[in-house]
Amino acid sequence: MFDFSIVSTWFDSLLQLTLGLPSWLAITIECVLVGLLIIVGYALLAVALIFMERKVCAYFQCRLGPMRVGPWGLLQVFADVLKMLIKEIFFVDKADKLLYALAPILVILGSVGAFAFLPWNNGAVILDFNVGIFLYTAVSAIGVIGVFLAGWSSNNKYGLVSAMRGAVQMISYEMSLGLCLITATILTGTMQVSGIVDAQSGPFGWLIFQGHIPALIAFFIFLIAGNAEANRGPFDLAEAESELTAGYHTEYSGMGFGFDYLAEFLNLFIVAGMTSLVFLGGWCPVHIGVEAFDDVMDLIPGIVWFLGKAFAMVWLLMWIKWTFPRLRIDQILKLEWKYLMPLALFNLVLMTVCVAFNLTGIIFIGYAVAAVIIVVLAVIFARAMKFKSQFKQDQQLVGIDLAIKKDK
Repeated sequence: MFDFSIVSTWFDSLLQLTLGLPSWLAITIECVLVGLLIIVGYALLAVALIFMERKVCAYFQCRLGPMRVGPWGLLQVFADVLKMLIKEIFFVDKADKLLYALAPILVILGSVGAFAFLPWNNGAVILDFNVGIFLYTAVSAIGVIGVFLAGWSSNNKYGLVSAMRGAVQMISYEMSLGLCLITATILTGTMQVSGIVDAQSGPFGWLIFQGHIPALIAFFIFLIAGNAEANRGPFDLAEAESELTAGYHTEYSGMGFGFDYLAEFLNLFIVAGMTSLVFLGGWCPVHIGVEAFDDVMDLIPGIVWFLGKAFAMVWLLMWIKWTFPRLRIDQILKLEWKYLMPLALFNLVLMTVCVAFNLTGIIFIGYAVAAVIIVVLAVIFARAMKFKSQFKQDQQLVGIDLAIKKDK
């Protein structure tokens, strides 16, 4: 598999050896280019996620979604971005103007910082520290401060209620999220992002396939807790339109609202990406121990594997959002403090015992889990195809009805 560190090493030697630049200037240029790469990738990914959200929502509601601006509605998001950029940014009377302006920056800062820890490919991890998982949890928590300040500083009662809800929800579910990450690091023996991926590179090497029951439990808890921390449905109580209009960003317009909206979708992808990193092997392909099959899988670039797994998790989380009704605040906190966190803590102790006494080689469970997942995906695909066929028939019937009414 291609190692992207070769590219960075070549570029560094080009600046210092070929062009003769001093080391401090070469490092500065590299940092600027990496920062630009993060921002551009962040923006393009957000555009793709917003378009995907609208299409998935339309699919579940038997609609077509954006179809007017550009072919198949592909330019609709760009039109919305343009509209948002030209909107006026104003400050509410009696609002704390400094904190009001700072809040969206903190929200987007936490999201961009966490985005830099994602493992795109071998040698393509931007922030690959030996305590990377620990730093990821610290950086991603910055967004909580921004959410609270946005609601508190805007001098809006709905914004304040939303900020309190969002802060208590995000802080609560970070507990389960952190315990699941610790569970995975105990099994892999490292907190480094690339090290966790490398530990899953063997046949059936992904953590959910290795036969570790605690790893499988941690996977489901992490998915639920990550969805809640990203304020996605059915945990989107901080932005409950029927109760709080737009929640903590009710008083924001222009790019102040745009930063919050952007961070919501990128936090969704970050949760999906970290799920792929910790439990689904990151950039590692599927290996089953058969040389011919494994060689074919190795031909697929690692970045394709990572993006495929991440977008599969994104689709799953969107499916959950548009399927389940919104929970109340007492139900959300009860789920975390009475069920998820005690289970995650017990699961952490169980994983520690399994690793300490070398009870982690139950490979047949890995095969069973793989078989169950394949069957579930096959059933979902079959039902989706059946639903798509029915949807087309419904569209044809609607078109016939409209034509009849038009003729009349």
